[in-house]
Amino acid sequence: MQKFKIKGNQFGKKGSIPVYGAKNSAIKLLPATLLINGVVTLHNIPDIDDIRDMIAILIELGARVKKIAQHSYTIDTTTIDNNNIPIELAIKMRASFLFIAPLLIRFGEVEFPHPGGDAIGRRPIDMTLESLRLMGAEVIEDNQKYIFRLPNKRLIGIEYIFKWISHTSTENLIMAAVKAEGKTIIYNAALEPEITALCDMLRGAGAQIKGDGTSQIEIEGVSELSSVEYTNIPDRLEAGTFAILAALTRSDIVVTDIQPNHLRVFWKFLDLVGIQYELGADFVHIIPHTHSYKALQLKTHEYPGFVTDLQAPFTLLLTQATGTSVVQETIFDGRLFYTDTLNQMGANIIMCDPYRVVVNGPTQLYGRKIESPDVRAGMTFLLAALIAERDSEIHNIYHIDRGYEKIEERLSHIGFDIIREN
Repeated sequence: MQKFKIKGNQFGKKGSIPVYGAKNSAIKLLPATLLINGVVTLHNIPDIDDIRDMIAILIELGARVKKIAQHSYTIDTTTIDNNNIPIELAIKMRASFLFIAPLLIRFGEVEFPHPGGDAIGRRPIDMTLESLRLMGAEVIEDNQKYIFRLPNKRLIGIEYIFKWISHTSTENLIMAAVKAEGKTIIYNAALEPEITALCDMLRGAGAQIKGDGTSQIEIEGVSELSSVEYTNIPDRLEAGTFAILAALTRSDIVVTDIQPNHLRVFWKFLDLVGIQYELGADFVHIIPHTHSYKALQLKTHEYPGFVTDLQAPFTLLLTQATGTSVVQETIFDGRLFYTDTLNQMGANIIMCDPYRVVVNGPTQLYGRKIESPDVRAGMTFLLAALIAERDSEIHNIYHIDRGYEKIEERLSHIGFDIIREN
């Protein structure tokens, strides 16, 4: 199994690093191509394991997928002839559940195992199941799988109120509604840029959607969606991660190809912790300095609040801040368990309960052998290894590869010493 070997005490680097296409957008765009009867051309799609798995699913379903450039694909959906996703792919990643509505609309029936994904707490799908039932789908559940059927051959538009904000449930309902009969109105919808990206692609194909980016989305169903070309948005999580990388290592780094307005609250927290930076139209320049970072209180929240996927690397940053910080995770239970590994590296983090930790800093971290448990914690351990005394090894790096394309090559390009070994 592959691992990363990382030198410790890596400070004072200089250079630029580009942000690639948003993983959390691309994994919605790919299933949505099944709603379109034609050829879809997608650009700025990251070359990472999760995307390769999604493309493998499309190919198993009968799509003709061609890679036309490093981050560009054409997907011909006119050849789709199969509604069975191989179980080994379906259970590998939770995002595979996003194929349900498109396959149900195409075939009128689909079976699906309970989806997998990162071990970061429960992520219930009850709102997706309820909304599909209200739209006329028959949903049968047992211990192994779900069976979805369309007795009336077509979904029916509904008004639906989410009991809490969920980007995945919002995306599932959008995909179900674009070809439903009549109008669907979604209340308490999620606001993420990735949702607007999904709607932009579908609008380009002929979908009638308005209100995305707000809490109320209205969709008038159409009978057909046609070929479209679309460029994916940049990954705001990569942008934030690389900004934290520069701050941790006191490096002079320009993070390019970003959309700054996707991270307004994140920039606010950089201000509060005392990081100096210049924000441009499509870049952020982290400016190194020797002043101490400031402790603070951090609470994750649905967009446009502080994104949960940047909570782990920011908590690492707070181990280097002076004073006592409090971090509260409100999206996923279990997402703070990675802090035990940081404590083994020398951090002083006290877990109050599964949702809150107290971080005392600054503390010296020490390199060690580490297992990566999920995408964001794995990347956090990589960042911790860069600033640790002594060298580190990170194992189970498959998780990091799921979210960050060729990360060792990109960091090596700006001077960091990180090697991938088998």
